[in-house]
This record gives sequence, structure tokens and C-alpha cells, in this order.
Amino acid sequence: MSSIQAVDLAHAGRLINHGPTVLVSSAHGARRNLMAAAWSMPVEFTPPRVAVVIDKSTYTRELVLASGAFALNLPCRAVVDLAYTVGSETGKPAHEGDSDKFSRHGLVPLRGPALGLPLVPGCVAWMECRLIEEPHAQQAYDTFFGEVVSAQADERVFVRGRWSFRDDNAEWHTLHHLGGGLFALPSRTVQAERLKPVRT
Repeated sequence: MSSIQAVDLAHAGRLINHGPTVLVSSAHGARRNLMAAAWSMPVEFTPPRVAVVIDKSTYTRELVLASGAFALNLPCRAVVDLAYTVGSETGKPAHEGDSDKFSRHGLVPLRGPALGLPLVPGCVAWMECRLIEEPHAQQAYDTFFGEVVSAQADERVFVRGRWSFRDDNAEWHTLHHLGGGLFALPSRTVQAERLKPVRT
């Protein structure tokens, strides 16, 4: 039985609210690509919207602009080497018939339920996004906005609309890039309680 479950779009922002590394997947026609990004965040609850930085030099940017869509995939401890590798190499084919990053690394993508975008297997959450055109932000700051139209997560680590990072599910903890291939894990979640007012 699959551990992948749909996430209510009202909770989609929680998937990246804690600042994890994401893999941005894109496709246009027969072309597809995958890149790592350390800078993404939710920017609106209803409808759910996100922002991600996609540099001008990337092949992903070319495909996102051509297709008007992208997906955010959240890699975990179990696929840290893959996340680092695809973030360290170009996906632009040098010659006709060159393999893309999916084929190069033996990845058989999942098909996004709303837009059919290629999603990365082995991740713990996925969001398909329709591009919201913001030419100034894209040109000046390399920042792309998207409306989340589908969200899914692995229920071993995302339960009832919240992350549950525990010692017994560490292989599925999200990644937080510290530079040079070094990543931090969130380790565990802690439930806070409201303080009572101090009486003076």
C-alpha cells in the first residue's frame, strides 16, 4: 500500500514553511529537467501560492517559462546523494539525444495528478504549481511565483496536515542545505503550549 496521500491545499504551504531544500522539476514537450533549490517559501494561503528562486542560467528556467508550470519535490535523508548530484550538474543536453537527469540517474518519474508534471520518486512531498507571471520579479530577482494546484506527502512523515519528524522516521526527514554538499535534518518536532499571562 502506498504511503503517498493527497494534502489539502489549505495545508500546502506547510510543506515548505520550514525552509527545506526542494527539487524543481519541469517539462515542456519531450524535454524535462530537474534542479535543486535552497530558496523557496509559501507566500499566500488561499489560494496557496509559493515562491522559488530559479537562476537565469538554468535549463529549468527555460522549461518553466515555456510550459507555464513547475513542481516542487521535497527530498529526504534517503535520497540526499541524489539531491546533491542533480543540484551539481547541468540538465541542458549538449547534443541531440543526450539523456536528461531523470534518465541519467535511473529515475522513473511519478506523474503529477493535476498537471502531469514529472515528480521525483523517493521524495516525501510534492507540489504541482501553475506559474504566476511576474516578469519584474523573474528578471530582477530570479523569483518565480506559482499557484499550488496539487499537493501530496508521505504519511510516514506528514500526518493530518503537519510534519512529524521523529527518531523512528529519520530516513524521511527533509533536507536543509548548509553549503558544499552538507545538509542538516530537522531531527524532531516539539509541540509548544501557550504560556499563561503573568499576574503582577
